Amino acid sequence: MGPLTSIAILLMIWWVTLFAILPFGNVSHHEAGIETKDGGDPGAPIFHNLKKKLLINTVVAVVVWAIVMVIVQFGLIPLPEIPAA
Repeated sequence: MGPLTSIAILLMIWWVTLFAILPFGNVSHHEAGIETKDGGDPGAPIFHNLKKKLLINTVVAVVVWAIVMVIVQFGLIPLPEIPAA
């Protein structure tokens, strides 16, 4: 597997884990008992902690990516051969 394929797999894993990690730790206006005004959504988070979540997401994605690379490199799960065109 080439480096470009490895980077593409890392980016896909990063995006999937991002959507899994984003909801953790959010406290909405409704949960905190804060009344929203001017059409604000009561389900919107008070503070999103986006930098912290992106850092945690990157660490989780790299760990998952490393596990996937070990599985692929050592052939722990047999993958079908794709014939060359």
